[in-house]
Amino acid sequence: MNILVVRNDKLGDFITALPSMYVLKQYNPENKIIVLVAPLNKTLAQKCDFIDEVIVDTGQNFFTLARTLSSYKIAASITLFSNTRVALAQFMAQIKIRIAPATKIAQIFYTQRVPQRRSQVKMAEFEYNLELTKSLFPSIDLKYKQPLLEFTDAQDIYKIFCINNDIEKEVVCFHVGFGGSSDANWNLDEYEMLIRNVLAMKKYQVVMTFGPDEVDLYEAMQNRFYDTNIVFYLSLDGLVYFAKLVSSFKLFVSTSTGTYHLASLVGTSTMTFFGNSLFASAARWKGVGEDAKQEHFMIPKEADAKMELFDEVKKKLLLF
Repeated sequence: MNILVVRNDKLGDFITALPSMYVLKQYNPENKIIVLVAPLNKTLAQKCDFIDEVIVDTGQNFFTLARTLSSYKIAASITLFSNTRVALAQFMAQIKIRIAPATKIAQIFYTQRVPQRRSQVKMAEFEYNLELTKSLFPSIDLKYKQPLLEFTDAQDIYKIFCINNDIEKEVVCFHVGFGGSSDANWNLDEYEMLIRNVLAMKKYQVVMTFGPDEVDLYEAMQNRFYDTNIVFYLSLDGLVYFAKLVSSFKLFVSTSTGTYHLASLVGTSTMTFFGNSLFASAARWKGVGEDAKQEHFMIPKEADAKMELFDEVKKKLLLF
């Protein structure tokens, strides 16, 4: 059966869809898993051995998208994130079984509309995505391997990175930028305190990573830490290279953003900061990796409570 899975939004959102794709493939290896993704996530999707075909959503009109979908002879689709253009394109492509959450006006174009009420956060985003696969295969096993994505050449990549940057200790990585659904983070002064505490331990090498659009932040942090041996990495080598690099780090410290989900996907231990609301919480946005490898902190808005949490984070880093 040719099965289309749609998750054509940001990096973190796409990663929350990967367990669903995995279990659909495991249910029957003869299933051909076809995914519709945003351009950013194309190369990562192509590295997943449980994904057979990748269609990139470039924002093409629904007529063009419908023609593309038709060419794949898709028997069923599961749309984890929907909009009217994508829903209408699937309808026009005459996909017989079209499953999606029962939200938005777009739901009228689906044959099976599943009430989930994700805003109630009764489970994590990736768990809601997994639940949708039951609408197609009620007896499907929702267990998936962890880490979900591994690379045979990751250690080689990491060794070269270490040689080029004179790294001789295990790496604690800080990613101070953020985007997506994250609505809470430490400010740069607070991050500087956390990082200098780790440096004072003399136990780990600190690496700071930055997205390709974070050049100003990359330069600002270099100015703050001119007196240290921190390695500053501006990610210009592509998402897959970055995933391979992160998979070899000891710890990845960041707010709840796409890079956090990437670190959890490849099996790295994470220390992550979330907004103090149900929408932005760890309960909704925890990573797809092992729970034991994830340390979650909800940053409160009240100054005293925030300072208390900050002290707790410092202690946790010192004990890591």
